[in-house]
Amino acid sequence: MPITSATLLIIDDDEVVRASLAAYLEDSGFSVLQASNGQQGLQVFEQDKPDLVICDLRMPQMGGLELIRQVTELSSQTPVIVVSGAGVMNDAVEALRLGAADYLIKPLEDLAVLEHSVRRALDRSRLLVENQRYREKLETANRELEASLNLLQEDQNAGRQVQMNMLPVSPWTVDGFRFAHQIIPSLYLSGDFVDYFRVDERRVAFYLADVSGHGASSAFVTVLLKFMTTRLLFESKRNGTLPEFKPSEVLGHINRGLISCKLGKHVTMVGGVIDEETGLLTYSIGGHLPLPVLYTPDSVRYLEGRGLPVGLFNEATYEDHVLELPPAFSLTLMSDGILDLLSEPTLKEKEAALPERVSAAGGSLEGLRQVFGLATLGEMPDDIALLVLSRNL
Repeated sequence: MPITSATLLIIDDDEVVRASLAAYLEDSGFSVLQASNGQQGLQVFEQDKPDLVICDLRMPQMGGLELIRQVTELSSQTPVIVVSGAGVMNDAVEALRLGAADYLIKPLEDLAVLEHSVRRALDRSRLLVENQRYREKLETANRELEASLNLLQEDQNAGRQVQMNMLPVSPWTVDGFRFAHQIIPSLYLSGDFVDYFRVDERRVAFYLADVSGHGASSAFVTVLLKFMTTRLLFESKRNGTLPEFKPSEVLGHINRGLISCKLGKHVTMVGGVIDEETGLLTYSIGGHLPLPVLYTPDSVRYLEGRGLPVGLFNEATYEDHVLELPPAFSLTLMSDGILDLLSEPTLKEKEAALPERVSAAGGSLEGLRQVFGLATLGEMPDDIALLVLSRNL
């Protein structure tokens, strides 16, 4: 005998038929309730909440069609099987239209047909209930996800505002030198960052950084970079005598700081200091590509330099390079996201073409925006940062 925990309600005014059906279904493993008319059956249904109803159509006090209608209103998931001797087609159609799971005609020569119909209806009902629960869980999960996304959006809005507030004014002019930048994040927050600031009355420092990865975790490191450079500058001034503030030493300081934080993030950087009295640029490379592009009205070329990424190796050291700045020039620093905008097929060809694009842009940020179509960019795989330093252009 199959094991089942389902409870059935048989409603029929023919006591012999009702008892016969009940005995067979109880032998099949079901719990069976009985009622002799529709009104009594509805009361039993409301009180005991059976899993399935079997009813006749022609009954005193309340007919089967009205019973189906009320049962369906009370519990749309509870299947109703009609077993009736009134084999009128209109009755069968109406019963099925009202929600009956099946319509069987008396006399039932083989009660196994009824058992099969009962089990099939219970299986269908169980699936409907499971689907309903799944939909409810899915709707709940969607609401929770939407709330989480809204919270994340609020957090990202705050993070973006912090990043925007940390960036320097663009453009910024100091003693004939003009600085301008643009950052285009691939996500809401950027792992690229630029900064420029006055070191003392004769020196100006700048850098461009490209943090590994994307999104909030990389954006956090840009905040840390700003903090470390600002703190280094503050402590240098507080000691009374400002040291050389060499770019190589600044990169070394940041390298040690990132490693000690154990964030699992590294940075490629280009940093420089301009001495306005001598006209010399001292710069250092921290594993960054592409290299800065020096443009003059007569030529365009990459600056020289190499070095390890910042925040990866304890033993990393960085080298200072010195360049005498031309009377009229621009120096363009770019994150590697700019290479994704070039149509050349290989990285080597992209790097070879980049100075040509800078030359076509006239060495200005406005020209680069037009050459690369920055105003109409769609979705990008990487952040893009541009920092252009110029004089007399």
